[in-house]
Amino acid sequence: MRDILLLLLCSFALSLLLCAAEIPLLKKLKAGQNILQYVKEHKDKSGTPTMGGLGFILAAAVVALAFCGVSDRPFAVCIAVGIGYLFVGFLDDLLKKKRGKNLGLRPYQKLFFQFAVAMIAGVYACLGGMTLLYIPYTKIVVDIGWWMLPLGVFVFLATVNSVNLTDGLDGLAGSSCAFFFLIFGILLRLEGTGEMSSLCFCLTGALAAYLVFNTSRASVFMGDTGSLSLGGFAASVALFSGNALAIPILGAVFVLSSISVIIQVIHYKRTGRRVFLMAPIHHHFQEKGFSEAKISYGYAISTAVLGLTLLLPFA
Repeated sequence: MRDILLLLLCSFALSLLLCAAEIPLLKKLKAGQNILQYVKEHKDKSGTPTMGGLGFILAAAVVALAFCGVSDRPFAVCIAVGIGYLFVGFLDDLLKKKRGKNLGLRPYQKLFFQFAVAMIAGVYACLGGMTLLYIPYTKIVVDIGWWMLPLGVFVFLATVNSVNLTDGLDGLAGSSCAFFFLIFGILLRLEGTGEMSSLCFCLTGALAAYLVFNTSRASVFMGDTGSLSLGGFAASVALFSGNALAIPILGAVFVLSSISVIIQVIHYKRTGRRVFLMAPIHHHFQEKGFSEAKISYGYAISTAVLGLTLLLPFA
């Protein structure tokens, strides 16, 4: 318990300092968010500094490395994957700023990187013997061998893009991810995966500090810099610990974002009509009159409650 509290407090403190320091710097660099014109509720957010993910991701990584070092290889690979996604997201945000519109890297460019990392992570898991798969709500463990490779590719593509789609309202992705990593950290600690659980607690503390500046009305956005990195951390931690099947449960709000977009696109192309007022579905809720704070609170609490159910077998 003492170690967990230290990880949470240290990552919170460092993230608070870095996030506070980066906001005036981002403003000076005119790194403002370009708002999509059809999201009328967000028109007053244009120019809000983005790339805020730099602060809390670096804080979490620094504290995790300071406490755990790099002796545990899966832990080190998780850090490398998360930082790699941070650089891709940072490049995407930079291109958006340079072009002055909400288009950075092309979709195929993002997909290529995501697929490449997913393949490398999947092969690494298989060669490293990390092919065990825990079945949620039970203590059953199955060795799926090289089937971990296609599962790993799917987990990475689905998780990274789902977290990215969820980052659309003040505090939404940040609060949901904070509870996601908190529960995941507890789950891994109960399973005896110390280093990766420490990384999860560091991400929780760092996100808690970021939310000081990101809850409505936000002073900074995480941008793709933060959302892609968070998705990369979530996918790699889940894959290497054998808890890939926990993501659809603990990350149900992320799954909901992706499914709502898929349904909207398919139905619109077939009929010319929309199922939701706007997708992802958090924008639908906003169009229905729910405040950003209420939607973010609902997403965060849903993540926490679903996460607690995953801990029942250990009670």
